[in-house]
Amino acid sequence: MSVPGNLVSTLSMPLRWGDMDAYGHANNTVYFRFFEEARITWLASLELGAENDPDGPVIIKTSATFLKELAHPATVEVRTYADKAGNTSLDTYHTLTDTETGTLYAEGYAKIVWFDRTKRTSMALPDKLRALAAS
Repeated sequence: MSVPGNLVSTLSMPLRWGDMDAYGHANNTVYFRFFEEARITWLASLELGAENDPDGPVIIKTSATFLKELAHPATVEVRTYADKAGNTSLDTYHTLTDTETGTLYAEGYAKIVWFDRTKRTSMALPDKLRALAAS
């Protein structure tokens, strides 16, 4: 499996019992929460996008490909990749794997647009993010 972009972050998280659905596996929304947590943690590590900052990311498009069932107990690793940068946006990709077996459970995508929270409009992507993007 190959995702586009530069690896910019790796985060491990446990699957909680409450993340399971009636079918005995992780609900599909849980995958998106894993991707979101990884993305927010990554941006925080760059000191970007904090809740009280005047600007930050908004997601305008997201998707996931579910490759294998994820069931409790498990600890997963989310790898985040920064791909193409536009004037105001950045394409990001994620992989979700089992930390013990390396099993690939899902691949994800999110298009981030940098947003001026006061003016309520998009704005130039921060240089810190642009520098991490794939050429």
